Amino acid sequence: MRRIIVIGGGIIGLSTALRLRGGKLQVTVVDPLDLRRAASWGNAGHIAIEQVEPLASWAVIRSAPRRLFSAGGALGLPLNQIDRWLPFALKMAKFSSTNHVTRGRAALRSLLAASMPAWRTLVANLGAPGVLLETGHIVVWESAATAAAGLASWRSVDIGTARFHECSQAELHQVANLTKQPLSGGIRFENTGQIADLLKLNTLLNASLREHGVEVVQGAARAIEHGGAGTSVLLDDGKRLSADMVLVTAGPRSSPLLKPFVDAIPLIAERGYHLQMPQHRWPDLPPVVFEDRSMIVTRFESGLRAASFVEFGNVDAPPDRRKWDRLRSHIAELGLPCEPRSESGCVEWMGARPTLPDYLPAIGRVADAPNILYAFGHQHLGLTLAAVTAELVGQLIWNQLPTVDLRPFDLARFSA
Repeated sequence: MRRIIVIGGGIIGLSTALRLRGGKLQVTVVDPLDLRRAASWGNAGHIAIEQVEPLASWAVIRSAPRRLFSAGGALGLPLNQIDRWLPFALKMAKFSSTNHVTRGRAALRSLLAASMPAWRTLVANLGAPGVLLETGHIVVWESAATAAAGLASWRSVDIGTARFHECSQAELHQVANLTKQPLSGGIRFENTGQIADLLKLNTLLNASLREHGVEVVQGAARAIEHGGAGTSVLLDDGKRLSADMVLVTAGPRSSPLLKPFVDAIPLIAERGYHLQMPQHRWPDLPPVVFEDRSMIVTRFESGLRAASFVEFGNVDAPPDRRKWDRLRSHIAELGLPCEPRSESGCVEWMGARPTLPDYLPAIGRVADAPNILYAFGHQHLGLTLAAVTAELVGQLIWNQLPTVDLRPFDLARFSA
């Protein structure tokens, strides 16, 4: 039986490992087992099939100054990390032309159209269909001006297979009852989704992998060695694992592993922050986006989570405590029914999303070493695209015709 090593135990890695084991490959997952920092388990739990518009666009770039953290927004560009984010920003500008945006939109649309069906298949295979909630999500605005602008914006952009309607008075009242800040408008997405609890999903995936005989090796991959004798993965502790194939799903740490085989991988860590609050009086609502504050609030089985921020820089840089303070300020100003103090059990989290400058993921094979594959760079859509990515990697490995055109996601696009 052929053996594959999957480097990375985030949502992409675990979903793909399960898919490959179902195809009768011998699978080993290499994972540091650090749930505290992984963006796979620290996100808002939102299956965002509406996010078709690439964030690499001149409209987004022009809006950057008013979105800066220093101006009250959610965009963090730390000056002491300018050597990391400025080259990325210049590459992002290159991919923001009309032609690139048009192609990127079409590529994302194809992936997102397949993401919810793939998730239904995945949770059914886990025997836990209830972990996927298809109850949509809500977006609200606090002023008449932002409500009018927000509604016009959502009506003008491509949202793929997603659907929404303006909130009725009753729907808006549900959210308005949770805040002391008046709300001027909102929309209700009807067919987006949510994971009921991300840590529960992690537990279910790991249990299923054990049942299917997948080996999980705790450790960090240091290098991939490829040559006439085959392919192997060298771990930080000096251990070497050999296999027929290697799949890199290491998120923001994928680039160094592939550097010997791929000329250019302009990957950056796009860091987000959240507060997880076990004490709350939040009703059974789908995720709520307070768009004026770039904050999403999600009720999980394990607590209420408020998440925000896009901070570009070094994956290992210390967290900026002002981000958590800003989240607490948002919660206080809105008067939300939750307790964000640390002494009440609130947990502070920061983790890094892997982002490429065209805001498309990287899914494919290494041209000169086709037994090395990769699936990373899913930016804000890692959870959303995990299940469909797993299916596509399986199709690649078994030489099946991909259900989605994978050419836009090949890393060769950065060498052109």
